[in-house]
Amino acid sequence: MAALIPYLSILILIAVGMICLMGRQFRPTLSLFLAEVAALAALALALGLGLVLWLYGAQTTPVLGVATLGLSVRLDLLSVVMLMLVALLGWVITRFSVTYLDGESHQGAFMGWLLLTLAAVTALVSAGNLGQLVLGFIGAGIGLRKLLLSYPDRPRAQQAAARMRLASRAGDAALIGATTVLVLAFGTADIATLNETASGPMAVFGAGLLVLGGLLKAAQFPMHGWLTEVMEAPTPVSALLHAGIVNAGGFVLIRLADVLLTAPGIMATLAFLGGFTALFGSLAMLAQPAVKTSLAWSTIAQMGFMMLQIGLGLFALAVLHILAHSLYKAHAFLSSGSAIGYVAAARRPGPVAVPSVRNVTRAFGLALVIFAAVGFAFGLAGKPPQAFALGAILIFGVAYLIAQGLADAAPASLTKRISVAALITSASYFTLHAGIDWLMAGTLPGPAAPDALEWAVMVLVLASFGMVALAQALFPLWAGHPAAQGLRVHLANGLYIAPLIDRLTGRLPASRA
Repeated sequence: MAALIPYLSILILIAVGMICLMGRQFRPTLSLFLAEVAALAALALALGLGLVLWLYGAQTTPVLGVATLGLSVRLDLLSVVMLMLVALLGWVITRFSVTYLDGESHQGAFMGWLLLTLAAVTALVSAGNLGQLVLGFIGAGIGLRKLLLSYPDRPRAQQAAARMRLASRAGDAALIGATTVLVLAFGTADIATLNETASGPMAVFGAGLLVLGGLLKAAQFPMHGWLTEVMEAPTPVSALLHAGIVNAGGFVLIRLADVLLTAPGIMATLAFLGGFTALFGSLAMLAQPAVKTSLAWSTIAQMGFMMLQIGLGLFALAVLHILAHSLYKAHAFLSSGSAIGYVAAARRPGPVAVPSVRNVTRAFGLALVIFAAVGFAFGLAGKPPQAFALGAILIFGVAYLIAQGLADAAPASLTKRISVAALITSASYFTLHAGIDWLMAGTLPGPAAPDALEWAVMVLVLASFGMVALAQALFPLWAGHPAAQGLRVHLANGLYIAPLIDRLTGRLPASRA
């Protein structure tokens, strides 16, 4: 019975959410108090669920539904960690929203939809049955669209909600299709049972639909346009995205990891698309003039990197990515209003240190040495090739930092600090990787041996990230060229992909609450 605790959280969040929706909208003092209490209660219950897992071990509750399809809770380390993440961010965002939206005429409705969305995400991450997984998946999308339309008269808010609705409904349809295929083929909707028994062509077909739904929900190229306009909604909505909504697609794929492993070709495709989105989003992020827009593009890139990890079979590392990115990015959005003040008060730097081609080459060589030394200390020889590839991508970023420290005009103190930071970054990566692998052992499968297609994808991804890192390190040498300035304009507009998708889909109608 203790494993049913997530349902208590869901009921509390739904009940208080309905009170907020039906109550006074302008400064609803009682509703706001109840909303904070509900969010705090959900956090306390999530922490209590960790104790239940420690005492009784992993389990799935009986199904409440029709035949094998219905509601059930899967209690294991993955669900507990995600419930704690959702509850913690939900509580912080709820408290922030009380002050942030004070004086808004729709504050009560906003808090209501905020709590209902958190209830849907709680149902999603605790699901032990495909029926509950689908309901949480769909509910989170509906709640997010309502929150995106907090200011329904803004044309760009309507456009963002319409784009999000298209991607979300297509993702919902793909997940419903995957559920139908898997239930009909294997006679069960229990997620743990499917992970143990699914195999053969029907499992591959189901995995393909799961990947399609995950890509659409995670704002991956080319259906990423809605996420770049989240600034049209209140800042707490942007933070809420990282409490489980934009991560929902990745979570579903991680939860059904063993089903995905039956389809290596589809996983290689996922890795390719995720890697491309990561590069595309990170380049577009660098050209954005607005803080929140830059953060939104960063999220697109990070979700792409998460999909790359899942496509390579590094499921435990993808969980770590969700945790770290969610906490960091939620904080970044909630503090984005202070960014301008911080920048204005900061001491102006001196001339930009421009690294030469020789120093950039030295930086990449030094980064590889650090990677090899730290990796050897942490047992790199025993890691799968996929983990080695991800580590190499990290090192390309480290090489860019080292290049700044080796620039001809850089002071010696900067060179020393960056070198130490590079060493700490590399050691932290391997430490966290080893830690999450140890924690998730027995909960999530490890990567399968890569086939020829996956080797080709890894080589392509490594080459692409390496060339981009090299170009970025050398950017000061060619930044003044007219072609570079033109490229910056195109990247600032996301290479015009979102408007093209709008045109191909028949100029999406405005979405209203």
